[in-house]
Amino acid sequence: MPQPSFTVRKSANITKMATPCLVLPIFKGGRLKGDIAALDAQMSGAISRAIKLGDFTAEVGTAFSLLGTQQTQRILLLGCGPAEDFDLVSSKKVAQSAGKHLSTTKAREAHIALESLTLPPEETASLLETLATEILWACYVYTETLSNPKNVPSLAKVSVTTAAGLTTGKARKALDAGVAIGEGVNFTRQLGNLPANICTPTYLSKQARALGRKHAKLSVSILDEKKMRELGMGSLLSVGHGSDEPSQLIVMEYKGGKAKEAPYALVGKGITFDTGGISLKPGGKMDEMKFDMGGASSVFGTLQAVVNLDLPINVVGIVAAAENMPSGRATKPGDVVKSMSGQTIEILNTDAEGRLVLCDALTYVGRYKPKEVVDIATLTGAIIVSLGHEASGIFANDDDLANALLAAGQRSHDRGWRMPIWQEYQKQLDSRFADMQNIGAGTAGSVTAACFLARFTEKYKWAHLDVAGTSFLSAPKGATGRPVPMLVEYLRARAGQ
Repeated sequence: MPQPSFTVRKSANITKMATPCLVLPIFKGGRLKGDIAALDAQMSGAISRAIKLGDFTAEVGTAFSLLGTQQTQRILLLGCGPAEDFDLVSSKKVAQSAGKHLSTTKAREAHIALESLTLPPEETASLLETLATEILWACYVYTETLSNPKNVPSLAKVSVTTAAGLTTGKARKALDAGVAIGEGVNFTRQLGNLPANICTPTYLSKQARALGRKHAKLSVSILDEKKMRELGMGSLLSVGHGSDEPSQLIVMEYKGGKAKEAPYALVGKGITFDTGGISLKPGGKMDEMKFDMGGASSVFGTLQAVVNLDLPINVVGIVAAAENMPSGRATKPGDVVKSMSGQTIEILNTDAEGRLVLCDALTYVGRYKPKEVVDIATLTGAIIVSLGHEASGIFANDDDLANALLAAGQRSHDRGWRMPIWQEYQKQLDSRFADMQNIGAGTAGSVTAACFLARFTEKYKWAHLDVAGTSFLSAPKGATGRPVPMLVEYLRARAGQ
């Protein structure tokens, strides 16, 4: 669906501006100054009266709408809280409030006047980036399978003027970064929200090829089941045995750095629908298992953002895509399969399938000799018990990588929390009939799942993001686009940006 475009104005007198919607961020407790004070006088004190009456408190994230002048049809006041308390969290709340209100207005255009905010230039740039991302997030509406979509936003254009000290070029760069992240987030959400009869492993392969055709620095290759059998990917292939949909290993290589420079790698779990296989899930909320490819969709969204940001690094994205179905051909509890690494796995529960596709993908990515590998997966319900829907679980065999992801999550407000993968947990995976079993003994489910993956990542620096609680929500039902902001921020930092 169409998304609003963003432009920067060098200057604008808001008392004379013709716009369907004027957005005014205001700090709490400060006097109205400059153009805002002049506009207030022009409106017979409507802005100051709203503050005095308490209709607009200017607390961070609050908003209040006023009828404007003949030229400025609507005015949206955005609360920024006390100036001395303004930080990244405040910026996120202000941007979310702007997105929420602009996405529901009937105005096709809006202007955001930031010149009254007394912020350092770098903080203004950060706010601009966040505004672009959050406005795009708010303006996303799923329409793909609706014959008569409702509540489609009218907003088509957003312009901004910035505070003194921030050049137009830097403001434009900040907006472009925010747009790249926002579009990546929405691409991830769209893939996640599609029904599983549309978004199959083959569909994901087509999306990868389409992305590759758009960008000269992105090359795409697809490994079919025949090629995966030749490579010995018995673990990944075992998951799709019961499905009529062929499994796929999708490889996307972004070459923005030097030719021989080792890449950073993202590996996504792409179970396009998860019935649990022979270990069949309960019927309630099984429809939500179309979201079980949230890790894969985040690889797509992150790579799209990386390409649009033109980051000067190399990144390889790998998606292990399969459909987990019960049938006469399906893998059974008690079956033993051999992974690409040569290690054998006793499958005690076919609903613990994400780790089975990931382990072969994690072995395969080793051939790129990556600097670091991050896998992303809706791996365990146990992580929701641990962290709820607020934080993604971070597991890592390298402290620097774990800290980089934690810091990226803080900066993007797409936060994670580090979890242990101590050796003491590994004994839960011991098996009498194979090198390991695919589930633990019943406790620390998210930890033992990560410990399973750790057995295939000993040759490189690796982190695992369990996003079962953050990549989608049940109410309102839909994909969130997380952890794309964290991943993009992590890669920007690795690229020196």
